Amino acid sequence: MNTNTVTVKRNRKSLSKRINNLLVHLFLAVLAAIWILPILWIVLTSFRAEPGSYVSTFFPKGYTLANYVKLFTDRNVLDFPRMFGNTLIIAICTCIVSTFFVLSVSYCLSRMRFRFRKPYMNLAMILGLFPGFMAMIAEYYILKAMGLTDGSMIRLALIIVYSAGTGLGFQITKGYFDMIPRAVDEAAIVDGATQWQVFTRITIPLSKPIIIYTIMTSFIGPWVDFIFAKVIVRANSDQFTVAIGLWNMLQKEYINQWYTCFAAGAVVISVPIAILFVFMQKFYVEGMSGAVKG
Repeated sequence: MNTNTVTVKRNRKSLSKRINNLLVHLFLAVLAAIWILPILWIVLTSFRAEPGSYVSTFFPKGYTLANYVKLFTDRNVLDFPRMFGNTLIIAICTCIVSTFFVLSVSYCLSRMRFRFRKPYMNLAMILGLFPGFMAMIAEYYILKAMGLTDGSMIRLALIIVYSAGTGLGFQITKGYFDMIPRAVDEAAIVDGATQWQVFTRITIPLSKPIIIYTIMTSFIGPWVDFIFAKVIVRANSDQFTVAIGLWNMLQKEYINQWYTCFAAGAVVISVPIAILFVFMQKFYVEGMSGAVKG
């Protein structure tokens, strides 16, 4: 085989590779556009000066900050700042309690051996097949019997609902704990450490990525939930969450005057999640690099 033939084959292979890369990048660009377009639309709508929900153009004819101002200042009909505060309190408390529950249950099932351990995991797997809202009516009547469905106790009720069953979602965290060598725990126990000390001083520092994942999911769940919040809050407007508030903005009696504020609210509620992600990403990267070094 002469040199020219080899060169031609290499050129063809290089051209084919470039074409494949081009097609892949075009496909990814299309997917990115599909994902970004709704986000761009909701952001543009939040600055739109024209009232109402029906417009003939994608880009607003005028831009204004009045929608954001109205969202936080007009408290005669829909008190968004109170809704935001209610949701933030519920999400933070739920995040703390749920993270502790998930990590504790996962550690116990990963490191300890006790009676009914496997039956519990099998039962949790079966229960996980059913959607959580199937039990919301029963949960409502239980909370009502406990006096947690009126007034400020509604926030405590929502925290209990969002946190109580999180221990059943142990599978992912337990799988991560299983990858940590048991020899590390055994060495610490030989040195006189208790199970609590092993959990807090060894397992937790080695598990930053899964802890960050647990914190994110525990915060986002109550932050965006609508079904449970609507069932428990009912008509107590002073206990509305942002999901209920945004839903009310789309009702026929409010949509014309609150639609652009709905878009502004959708942008605002994404800010805490973005801040949490940016803040936690640093620890996630550090945890991954530490795991690789280990």
